[in-house]
Amino acid sequence: MRDWDLMASTTTTIATPSATPATTVSTPVDVAPRDHVRIEDLWYRYPGRDVSSWTLKGIELVLGAGELVGLLGPSGCGKTTLLRLIAGFERPGRGSISIGGQQVAGPERLLPPERRGVGMVFQDDALFPHLDAWRNACFGLRRGQDTARVAWLLDLLGLGGLERRYPHELSGGQRQRLAMARALAPSPSVVLLDEPFSNLDVEVRLRLRSELPAVLARCGASGLMVTHDPEEALAICNRVGVLRDGVLHQCAPPRELVDQPATAFVGQFVLQSNLLPARWRGRRLQTVLGELEPATRGPDGSEESESVEVMVRPQALEFLPEEEGPAWISGREFLGREWLYQVQLGDHRLRWRAPLEADHPHGRRGWLRFRSGESALLFPGGRSLVTLPLGRSAESVNSPP
Repeated sequence: MRDWDLMASTTTTIATPSATPATTVSTPVDVAPRDHVRIEDLWYRYPGRDVSSWTLKGIELVLGAGELVGLLGPSGCGKTTLLRLIAGFERPGRGSISIGGQQVAGPERLLPPERRGVGMVFQDDALFPHLDAWRNACFGLRRGQDTARVAWLLDLLGLGGLERRYPHELSGGQRQRLAMARALAPSPSVVLLDEPFSNLDVEVRLRLRSELPAVLARCGASGLMVTHDPEEALAICNRVGVLRDGVLHQCAPPRELVDQPATAFVGQFVLQSNLLPARWRGRRLQTVLGELEPATRGPDGSEESESVEVMVRPQALEFLPEEEGPAWISGREFLGREWLYQVQLGDHRLRWRAPLEADHPHGRRGWLRFRSGESALLFPGGRSLVTLPLGRSAESVNSPP
């Protein structure tokens, strides 16, 4: 049985649309609690796995009423599993999930999916090929539920007039809109979206993702969206959570995530920043690219024995071409207004953003160093650092710290 079968009601008769679907329908929405979805100390392990092989570990997350939260992380980190637990397709090993102030999953309670008020939008749209757009959109309605909301949703999502078309007669973007209409038709208070735009072409994906927050707001629903694209999550979500190996490293508004990443992994994954090993020498940090010092006064370099890392953004570096240089260009991407280079320096593969006039071919050698006065972060702790102007030769800069 497919996941969306579990979400469906036992409705046996599906209403057909009127000749002219209503364009505006009053759809009153119950006022949800401020913390509409609350996840507390959530642990999950798939059946048959080793007792220590937890897929999710101690997740704490709150989804506010009307809020859209994104979930980022590498493949296999537990993003989709978290959606399945909220929807009711899996049972937590520990912890609890509450929706609208009611516990739906916990040590002694497991509310079935169809009673949770949750809608789902899948990556592959999961439409019924033998049902037209109207019947697909009506599929999850309870017996006797008013279909005026369906007509309103189809118009809201730009599908008015396409009610009689079958999925194969719709474009990819239209099918994904229809999947969203079906998820929203039963008036769910929470909509879970599992990479809903990944199979669409760039133009359609950009248009649909920009419309998503407004559609959810019009429907009075909160949203939790899984994506692999940091740019997508930062662009449209109120907050973004970053998962790795089942652990939620940080969940914060986009600006806070960018300016104050909680861990080195968050900065590297979300911002595609560089991580460099470093060690203290007095009040300064030595790295393979040069020196840094704390932006504000603090303890001296007594942490010399600690293993620390410095996070530096690609735009904080510069490359000086020279035939005998230790670094070399191992790849590049054209980003429209700038280049993103991959630069190999010993065991380090670093990202460097450069203006278009810095046009270097693959294999070009040179020296890689910090630009003077740029900001960086020290981990653990996230302490703010400043890159220093070079007081030595470039050759000494690219030697190990």
